[in-house]
Amino acid sequence: MKDNISDSEIKYIRRRLTFRIRETIGKFPAVVVTGARQVGKSTMLQNEFREFAYLTMDDYDIMERARLDPQSLWRERDHIIIDEAQKVPGLFNAVKLSIDSSPKKKRFILSGSSNLFLMEKITESLAGRAIYFDLLPMTYGETMGNLIPENFYRLWDSKHIEPEQTIKEISPLPLMLRGFMPLLLGMRDHGDVLLWLEGYVRTYLERDLRELSQVESLVDFRKVMQTLALRTGNILNQADVSKDSGISHPTTHRYIKLLEISNIIQRVPGFFSSRGKRIVKSPKVYFVDPALSIFLSGYLDEESVARSRELGGYFETMVFLHVRELCEMMKPRAAIHYWRITTGKEVDFVLEHGKKLLALEVKMTGNPRVHDIKNLLLFIDEHPETVRGVLVHSGNAIKWLHSKVIAVPWWWLDM
Repeated sequence: MKDNISDSEIKYIRRRLTFRIRETIGKFPAVVVTGARQVGKSTMLQNEFREFAYLTMDDYDIMERARLDPQSLWRERDHIIIDEAQKVPGLFNAVKLSIDSSPKKKRFILSGSSNLFLMEKITESLAGRAIYFDLLPMTYGETMGNLIPENFYRLWDSKHIEPEQTIKEISPLPLMLRGFMPLLLGMRDHGDVLLWLEGYVRTYLERDLRELSQVESLVDFRKVMQTLALRTGNILNQADVSKDSGISHPTTHRYIKLLEISNIIQRVPGFFSSRGKRIVKSPKVYFVDPALSIFLSGYLDEESVARSRELGGYFETMVFLHVRELCEMMKPRAAIHYWRITTGKEVDFVLEHGKKLLALEVKMTGNPRVHDIKNLLLFIDEHPETVRGVLVHSGNAIKWLHSKVIAVPWWWLDM
């Protein structure tokens, strides 16, 4: 598989994160961009930052030079992109030295498919010198050319939002099955999508994990991935994952951590503001892309996914992708939590930005009703700093279900 998107496959689509990176690199000496393989990091950096010299550690010759004498790579250059930088850990100390010697002159954009923020030695090298960003698979709004998600920003404003009379309905199922990886966007044949996903798992996930750490058995690693995929959008219980996959608890724990470092999964922590409340503190887990979790779960067509008991989790995973990207665009980025108390009452996402909260409940329904928002109302009652509750659904209605809760289609958030 190719790392970049060619003109014959899909026209280059601008990414929202470009604006945050360009704004930040003008003020800070280093920006670190991480993201899973094939989310479009190299494509974005080469298209949007042409004034930067581009170096990739996927090039064996450049990688060898980086190991022997890293500073020689940018001796005559002040603006440098280093792609797949995690492959040469010694680079980060060299970058630190260059920044310290020329703090106002040198500018570095470092990218990697490993979550460099979770790699302790790298984080220590760039402490106080770098700003970190996550590039995710492409969102619906980005594919439509919408670079400013005004609807999401409006939700943070306490002003009233008028319901729209006519609005299009976009079925989420085909998009969940195809996913949002850039190379998949131009594919019309679902068989091609399945072949790509199969190759992605074999070529990138299993290869990257072997580079990061010893994986004794790819069969066992695949079992852990499949077991996790069935749980996307749910509270992560590593003991249950170990039991259901038949893999020892220490190995399961290590494989889950490796998937997190590879940006394939993300944990979402529980939200609690009062120590007097008993809150479930185990994190929820989400795959980076709904199609990947569906494929690893063994569902290969729309009919089987529609009948699956995990359907709600897959839909929530797609919404999470969009919510995570939207939060990444805020200054400072909004934190994502979920809320659940021991009685089982739960709100899927609690977004925190300063002293403001936005509560989101996700329902795979085309007919949102008042019954669907009872947990949102409970949360709002306990947390008056909540600007409003939002019921994110799969239909085409924008309507107020309560004076503090509005129902909106999933894609509307991203426009």
